[in-house]
Amino acid sequence: MSKPKGFYIFCDESVKKDRYFSNFYGGVLLTKEDFQFVNNALKSKVIDLNLEDSELKWSNINTYRVESYCEVMEVFFTAISNGLIKMRVMFTDNRFIPTNLKEGQNKLEYQLLYYQFIKNIFGFRYLQSDYPLDLELYFDVLPDNRKKNKQFKNFIYGIQFLPELRNANLAIKRESIYEVDSKKHIILQCTDIVLGAIAFRLNRHHKDKPTNSYRRGKRTIAKEKVYKFINQKIREIRPNFNIGISTGIDHDPLNRFTHPYRHWLFIPKEHEYKERK
Repeated sequence: MSKPKGFYIFCDESVKKDRYFSNFYGGVLLTKEDFQFVNNALKSKVIDLNLEDSELKWSNINTYRVESYCEVMEVFFTAISNGLIKMRVMFTDNRFIPTNLKEGQNKLEYQLLYYQFIKNIFGFRYLQSDYPLDLELYFDVLPDNRKKNKQFKNFIYGIQFLPELRNANLAIKRESIYEVDSKKHIILQCTDIVLGAIAFRLNRHHKDKPTNSYRRGKRTIAKEKVYKFINQKIREIRPNFNIGISTGIDHDPLNRFTHPYRHWLFIPKEHEYKERK
């Protein structure tokens, strides 16, 4: 691999609990050298569309914003397909129910899953670096109290010392683990849209209808159009992409890092399987 100065990782989460799939986490990794180019391209598109005064979010999509959101996603996925961005999505399947949890683990589910996401999702364990890879991590504002958030950041800081990641030569400073306002970070906003789209389709919300109605609402139809556009972009990168399973590694574990776009269906090691009704 070339010798980047380091990486930025932007992280977001969505949909804690839903009908079929839950615990959606998303991450975007890019080199510090590429950040300004990608960020400026996205900001320029937002300005061209007169959207700079509003936060782009999956929940804000409506009939009048479909075309604008698709245009932003076009820029975002062009950066992915050109190798400037790596995006990862993790989620759980409600059929796989964790068992043998230790005392207190249920209360820390959010933090524990997020930790697994950061530790594994970009395939750092398969890197061989003879120089430090500086990581700076940007999290959308964490939802828990200060004590829990500090504990979580300590876990993230400690990832660099794990034996299985030693060869990656990661370098994370405590002061380089940020909580930020997504309104000020267009990459986080794009992450939210992709996460929302995947959760929307996996949980079959594209079929939702208002109570006592035979037709779907306009907002649901609008969201499905944006999802279909995003899915088309993903399939241009990887044909026949299945959004509901873990992406294959094509016989090379290093692809966990090199692939531009991947999904990870997280299944607890100890679990019981429960069929859907």
